[in-house]
Amino acid sequence: MRIDIITVVPGLLEGPFSHSILKRAEDKGLAKVRIHNLRDYASGKQKQVDDYAFGGGAGMVMMVEPIAKCIQALQAERNYDEIIYMTPDGQPFNQPVANELSLKGNLIILCGHYKGVDERVRQKYITREISIGDFVLSGGELAAAVLTDAVIRLIPGVLNDETSALTDSFQDGLLAPPVYTRPADYNGMKVPDILLSGHNEKIANWRFEESVRRTKERRPDLLQGPVSEPGDEVK
Repeated sequence: MRIDIITVVPGLLEGPFSHSILKRAEDKGLAKVRIHNLRDYASGKQKQVDDYAFGGGAGMVMMVEPIAKCIQALQAERNYDEIIYMTPDGQPFNQPVANELSLKGNLIILCGHYKGVDERVRQKYITREISIGDFVLSGGELAAAVLTDAVIRLIPGVLNDETSALTDSFQDGLLAPPVYTRPADYNGMKVPDILLSGHNEKIANWRFEESVRRTKERRPDLLQGPVSEPGDEVK
């Protein structure tokens, strides 16, 4: 997979992709993330990428021309499955969307800034608009990093244990159950006996019941959809 991210603040994205799982994915040759400074595609000495909104009002708007030049330059090199715009009014980002995008080959992510991008960019180039939540950030860079992390970690071979991603929260419509590690007894706080029993079926049932309980307590809205039983294939 290759993900190209277009931004006016490339420095915001240097850290997330140079460490941990995302760095490992690149080292293994499983994914590439490339950051593109939109100002490199702007005209004039000032390399202007924004201007005042027609009709007045507060805030600046990202201009059509630099974005179009950048996208066209990338498209001349390869085909892209999606051109994604990170925006508060986009499709809510969730695990099923991450699963879907992880099956794609090449993605472009456009990070919004100021009051957003000229609507003509959205009409001509953008194939998908995504929001990571009902709140507003200073720009789309952090949202793009969230999306990229969630997608790349699903690529086979990125995680040391490929089954790990399949047991994350939301993969089966439930929150993940409690987890424990050694020691089995810490200052009187003990690991549930069932987890030490070695009985795989009983452990799976316990984890499922705990997932349902935790989801009812913390995110009852998730239980409105279908719930997979333990042992069901994750779809």
